[in-house]
Amino acid sequence: MNKKKKAVSYAKYGYIFSLPFIITFALFTLYPIIYTVIIGFTDLKGVGKTAFHFLTEDPFANFKAVLGAKTFWTALKNTFILWGVNFLPQILLALLLAALFTNTRNKVKGQGFFKVVFYMPNIITAATVSVLFASLFGYPMGPVNSLLRGIGILKEPFYFLNNKYAAKGIVSFIQFWMWYGYTMIILISGILGISPEIYESADIDGATDFQKFLYVTLPNLRTVLIYTLVTSLIGGLQMFDIPFLLVSKQGPNNATLTTSCFIYNQAFSGSYLYNKASAASIFMFILISIMSAFVFFLMRDKDEIAEKKLHKQVEKEMKAKMKAQKKGGMA
Repeated sequence: MNKKKKAVSYAKYGYIFSLPFIITFALFTLYPIIYTVIIGFTDLKGVGKTAFHFLTEDPFANFKAVLGAKTFWTALKNTFILWGVNFLPQILLALLLAALFTNTRNKVKGQGFFKVVFYMPNIITAATVSVLFASLFGYPMGPVNSLLRGIGILKEPFYFLNNKYAAKGIVSFIQFWMWYGYTMIILISGILGISPEIYESADIDGATDFQKFLYVTLPNLRTVLIYTLVTSLIGGLQMFDIPFLLVSKQGPNNATLTTSCFIYNQAFSGSYLYNKASAASIFMFILISIMSAFVFFLMRDKDEIAEKKLHKQVEKEMKAKMKAQKKGGMA
């Protein structure tokens, strides 16, 4: 008798290989998130204390305290300003470089070298960058001060990091400098994914490089641009390391205080108000989710949505006709 061979199921191996990630995610990401949400509704304070009580009389007392603090609104305003000032030139320069490096007519020599150079700031640690720029803009004998005095722009040393506008400008520039190379690589990948046949058709029609970029590249980069905008928005609203490390106590009049710095200060800088820090974190999570959803809605493909609606309408009409024919046949 021939024994039937049992079919081998490989699905279990997939679950086994995914177990390390699931366990790590549950321990170091999911649990902290759930715990943060919980203590946002408690009175947990202090160092080394684990006992807490839920706020039964007013569960949203921590949220009211955070939203009622002027410092929080200052931090939120600074966060949006710092993100906006660095993101706009970042995406424009990244688009320009991506279009330049993917141009088939005039190929740039040494593309690999330039891509590496532009991307390198992104792999330097924030602490290193902070030390570098603090030295460059040092007072009174920093290189920038010495240069500006040498060419006659400044008569006396200028304390850049003690001026709120200069401090904001430096932080925004650092964020732009560190991330435009990364954004450029993402956009180049998106452009290389566009079918070359579309560009060939545009060349046959006599389109210029600018017209191809405007009417071919940008529409086909919609998904990549959404990804870039959303990830930049999330990263920008979580901006922490550069403002915290570069400027002492976030500058004069909290000039470079961001929401992440505010949360850190609430939790660890002497106050140890874990409950209020958690409430601020939850608020920022909700804000980021709403803004990300708005970006997706704003940049949706309206033509594709209209086509889907038309397709559904045609399907409904066809089904209605088939039902009417069946009823007529039965009669």
